[in-house]
Amino acid sequence: MTQALPKIVIFDEFISWYPENSGVRYELHNGEIVEMAQPTGKHERIKGFSAAELTLEFRRLSLPYFIPNQAIVKPPERESGYFPDVLILNDAALVDEPLWEKYSTVTKGTSIPLVIEVVSTNWRDDYYLKLADYEQMGIAEYWIVDYAALGARKFIGNPKQPTFSVYQLIDGEYQVSQFRGSDKIISPTFPELKLTAEQVFNIGQ
Repeated sequence: MTQALPKIVIFDEFISWYPENSGVRYELHNGEIVEMAQPTGKHERIKGFSAAELTLEFRRLSLPYFIPNQAIVKPPERESGYFPDVLILNDAALVDEPLWEKYSTVTKGTSIPLVIEVVSTNWRDDYYLKLADYEQMGIAEYWIVDYAALGARKFIGNPKQPTFSVYQLIDGEYQVSQFRGSDKIISPTFPELKLTAEQVFNIGQ
């Protein structure tokens, strides 16, 4: 039986508490444990397709990258821990990660070439909370895949439409490029990637 914790917990408590093999995923958001909703089939198709395409690309380029099954991103100045939909790690940088070997947790932006969140009903987490934390950590590239156009109009435009947002870190701040329909996705990390927004959005159809 999982032990109850006080409402505000620190990251170490979260790691110790985290139930194994429960079938439920949790994240820690500023000291509060949040149960993650079960993703839709479409969400998982996009997640799997994106991971597969990027794996092919970094293997083709012989980069020391891999995609872990279940690793945590912890912003160093917050009591938070996130499980991104797709997380690319630089294996060569993990030697400098103090929590990696014991907790499969990364705290440095230099360890993460690219992170992806596929938007669900909790879209505010992706566009507000994680965007700010990933930026502060210095993660070079962040994709928000909003296939169902759930985000606010100030993020994806009016009228709302499926939008693929690529945030690139420039001088410590994210600058966004957005792609829709037949637009070719431009990735600073993988500039030779041959993928359009609709290819991602329409996977499984």
